[in-house]
Order: sequence, then C-alpha cells, then structure tokens
Amino acid sequence: MKQGLERQRYIQIFFILCGAALVLRAAQLQLFDSSYRERADATTIDKLRVFPPRGLIYDRNDKLIINNEAMYDLMVTYNQVDLKTMDVAKFCTLLGITEKRFHENLNKDFRSGKFSRSVPFVFEKKLSIATYARLQESLYEFPGFFVQVRNIRGYPYNAGAHVLGYINEADPRDIERSKGVYESGEYLGAAGLESRYENMLKGKKGASALLKDHLGRIVGKYKDGQFDTLATAGSDLQAAIDIELQAYGEKLMQGKTGSIVAIDPATGEILSMISMPTYNPNDLSMTQERGKVFSKILTDPLKPFFDRTVMAKYPPGSIFKTVVTLVGLEKGTLNPYRGQTCNGGYFYAGRLYKCHGHPHVGDAVDALANSCNAYYFEEFRNIVDMYGFSNPHQGLDTFTAYCDKFGLGRLLQVDYPHENAGNIPGSKFYDRVYRKELGGWRSPTIMSVGIGQGELQLTTLQMANLAACIANKGYWYAPHLARRFKDGSPIPAHFRKKQETGIKREYYDIVQEGMSQCVIRGTARVAQVPGIDVCGKTGTSQNPHGEDHSVFFAFAPKQHPKIAIAVFVENAGWGASYAAPIASLMIEKYINDTIATARLPLQEKMINANLTDQYLAQLQKNKPVVAKPKPGPRRDSLPDPKEIPGNEPDVAPPPAGATTSTTNRDPRKK
Repeated sequence: MKQGLERQRYIQIFFILCGAALVLRAAQLQLFDSSYRERADATTIDKLRVFPPRGLIYDRNDKLIINNEAMYDLMVTYNQVDLKTMDVAKFCTLLGITEKRFHENLNKDFRSGKFSRSVPFVFEKKLSIATYARLQESLYEFPGFFVQVRNIRGYPYNAGAHVLGYINEADPRDIERSKGVYESGEYLGAAGLESRYENMLKGKKGASALLKDHLGRIVGKYKDGQFDTLATAGSDLQAAIDIELQAYGEKLMQGKTGSIVAIDPATGEILSMISMPTYNPNDLSMTQERGKVFSKILTDPLKPFFDRTVMAKYPPGSIFKTVVTLVGLEKGTLNPYRGQTCNGGYFYAGRLYKCHGHPHVGDAVDALANSCNAYYFEEFRNIVDMYGFSNPHQGLDTFTAYCDKFGLGRLLQVDYPHENAGNIPGSKFYDRVYRKELGGWRSPTIMSVGIGQGELQLTTLQMANLAACIANKGYWYAPHLARRFKDGSPIPAHFRKKQETGIKREYYDIVQEGMSQCVIRGTARVAQVPGIDVCGKTGTSQNPHGEDHSVFFAFAPKQHPKIAIAVFVENAGWGASYAAPIASLMIEKYINDTIATARLPLQEKMINANLTDQYLAQLQKNKPVVAKPKPGPRRDSLPDPKEIPGNEPDVAPPPAGATTSTTNRDPRKK
C-alpha cells in the first residue's frame, strides 16, 4: 500500500514537472523570445520603406531653383507573383515592354544576396505619368506588383547646372561606404550643391508596415499603422546665387569657353558661378532618357562636365599686377610716386621684353591704369631681390607668403566639390626646376611672374576672391554658395571668419585708384558703366597654342562695393576684347537690374560672339587649349622676348555716355 502511494506521488511530481516545463517554455516563446513572433510577422507583414522629399533649394531672392517632382517606381515581390494565372501579355502592353524584358526584370540573381524573393524590389524604374495612369487602373489584376512614389529633382530655370548639381542612384560603393544609410534604388547628391549638402538635403527615411493574407497579398496596414514611422523631409536651402544673374551670365558666355565668378565682397557669398560650355540641368533629371543624355555630355569634346570655375588653372595675366603693387608697397620696395620710361618694353641683358604702347607712367596709379609690363618686371624683381640679388629665395618666399594670405595658391574651402589650389611657385619649386649645379635662378629668371605669367596658376574663383579682397581693402571671407538653411541650421562657421592679408589699408587706396583709372582712361575703358564707378583690371593670359585668353576682374561701386567679379574667356585675345565687356554687363545687370539702351549693342555683340569653332579646331590638332606654363629660363639664358606677351591695349571704343580720355592704341594691333 505504502509502495503504491509513493509510485503515485512520483507520477504526480513527474506530471507537475512536465506541466511546469511546458508553462516555462510557453512563457519563453510568448514573453521572452521574440524570434518566433518575428518569424510569424515576417510571413504576414511587409515593411515598405518610405522615402522623404529632398530639401528644396532657393536663390538669394527666394526664387525656387530646385524642386521635387513625383516619379513612380513599379515594385514587385517575387513570391506573390503567380505566372500561371497572370496575363503577362496585357501587363507588358500596359508598361510598353517586351515579354523578354518582363522576365529579365522579374528573375533576379537571388543567390547574390542583393535580392530576396520575399522582399519587394524595383521591377521598372521611372514610369512616365501616362504609363502610371494606364497601369493604375488594372494593377489589382497583378498581385505582387505595386507602385512606389518617389521624388526626383526639377529645375525651373535652365541655368546653374554646375552649381546646382544632380542626383544619382546609389551604387554598391555608395551603399558600402554609407554603412547602411543608403540602400539599393535610393538617390543621393552626386555633384554641386546636391553633393556638398547631401546630409542636410536628403532628409530621414520612414517605414510603413503592411499586412498580408495567407496568400501573401497585401490587405492593408498592420495594426492601423501603429508601427509606421514618418519620413522627415530634407532641410530647405537658400543658396547665395542670384539665378537671374546666373542665367544672364550664361547667355553672355554662350558660344564661348571659360568661366565667371561673382562674389558679394561684404559676405563672401557667391552671386554667380558660371562654367561654359554647360548643359540644361533638366537633361540629367531621373528620366528614362537620362543615361543616353549623360553619355552624350560625357563624350562631348567641349567637356561640359569640366567645371572651369574651380578645376581649371590659368595664368592670370596682368590682373596679378595688383598683388605685386600691394606687396611692394607693404615691404617698401615700391615707391608709389616713382615713374617709368617704358620705351616699348623692358631692357635686360641686351634684349627687349615688349610692352604695348601707352602714355608715360608717372606713378603706381598710372602703372596699373596703363598696365605697363616694364614697370612690373622691375618691381617684381625689386621684391625678389629685397634681401640681395644673390639671395632671391628669401625675397620670393616673402612674396608667396603674402599670396597665401590673399588665398592664392591654396584651397579657399568653398562649399563646392573638386576645388583646385592653383599654383604659386616658391623658392623650393624653382630649386627643383633650376638646379644649383646648373646655375640656379635669380630674379630675371622668374620675372614673368610679375606680369601674371610663367609658372603662376590661379582658378577663376581665386581671381574673383582677390577682387573681393581689394574691394574690402585687405580682408575677405571664404567664398560660399550656401546662404542659410530655412530650418535654422547653421552654415559652416569658417565662412564667417574674416581673413586678413596683413597689408595696410592705405595701400589699397592706391590700387583701387589704379583700377578705377584703368577703366576711366586705361586699358579697360570698354568696362565703363554709366553711373557706376567700376574698378577693374584687364589681363591677357598667354596661350602658345593659339589665341591668348581674355581676362578681367573688377569690383563696383568703388565706395561700398556690392559685387566683385572675375571673367576668363579662353582663346579670346585681349582682356578688353571679351572678358571686360562681359564683366561690365554683369555688374550693370546686378546693380541696376537692367542694361542701359546705349549699351544694348555691346550686349548683343557679346551674346552673338561664337568662339567655339576656334576651340574645336585646336582640339582637332591635339593641342591643349589651356596652356600648361613652361619652366622659366635659366639665369644665364633668358627667354626670347616673343615668349613674354605684351599686355593688352584698349581694343574697343568706350561705351556711349561714358567719360574717357585720349585713346591709346597698341602699334602692333591689326
């Protein structure tokens, strides 16, 4: 009896333990271990990514310059497609595709890990509105397919393609580098402002949980959207550019190769940034034809994708004489009251290095106004030789240190990709070119730098920034394209930091007056604008493979400047031929918002001028259009005088209604 009771107790204990184990296991499955619930959810719930609209971009006057337009991607979940019952022919007709393409789009390499049979992927991208409308009426007939609305970029103005940039679909490298931020089929900024401020413009993705039935068909939102997360739109950006000025500058530069950069000297904000040739920004919107258009632009011999504002390096020509003047004044090597008898050029070692015909140079103001080469060969040599003729290293390095303070030969840290630093050659550079055992170098070897030639190279952005610095009498702000974010987010702090040159303000008065007289009575009379005191300087950049390049930089008005500008037109001759009139028209347009009637013929002349044929002819000869500067001469072997160009004469009559003095013509002018 007792033994039977014990057996019964053991049996009871066994069942109790089994029950407890079942209870604990059930608790584990339902309360502590979520893997089974997640697995069940995975078979009943689809998580659909919700992409945010990108931030809009406005110009400085709040004109919308980049907007969002709806685009439709056709998505598919492979496991939900029943090919036995599906009318494939009708589906292909609605989409306008072949059955071969249908099967190619549907049957992915699921072993690669990039696609899953149970996860939606893109079947057909960028449906047109007409295709979407046709498909939407019959979409219920094709289980497994649904349309996802995306936003692509639209450009209300056919201007500013380089500045604004474009978006691309994220490729595997983008996805890998982002560490999960981007996924297949997502878009990101690939150039211009779109790229630089991608983190602010892209917004934050959301997700929507969709409930499926036992056949895998979507029947509605899971728990009425309780677990949905909203997408957050990107921040709207107000850019610094004036889109009307940008469009006007591109119109003036049509049929030409070169660049324009205009800056507000008071803030460093970039008013326009033009690289020509360019393209219509709408051509690279995410449409079906984008690939063909992209390839066409990429193979264009004029290289529209090459941004000449920041990527091209040019000898600046005579506009660099302003820097020589300022450094010479600061270091005491240049006497502002010293005159110069030119006699057609600079004589050294029995050779004449030509200058153009101009009146007698009485002082530094005259030297700038008339752009005397002989004066600046001498003054640059004085700077280099300030510590002795046999010690040019210290003098040149003192000069290049000031160039660095002007932002020349280094990155300006503009909020724009692919900026080039240019080149300001120092003593180490020349030591490599002219080795000591072969004679070394002295100030005559490199004197072409004094007129903006030789190994000197600047970007158009640096030239415009130099004009802004002179306008401010000794300081500048890093040029930038972003003005503000409309949600209050700050732009980078270094754009508000004042950069000082360390040169006394009174010396800038002399240079400003020289630039003013250059426009009033010197080589830039064509740049006169009635009612506006323009301070400018022409330049001619040497191009041994063809016509020289036309250069001009300026600021206006002289008192309280509102705009600083640099124009570089390749293969266009003297600075007064194209660069100066184009810059003056840009200044007038920005300040007056219109062009005076008397100057309309000049405007038409610039718009209608076509220099592209000459550019293409040089390309066909396999010669570089923008010359790389050759190393200067050895100390004991000066260059042929013909290799140093004379400076620009006044090649156009002064504009109607402008005050002028006696016209000076270059005797070499044809």
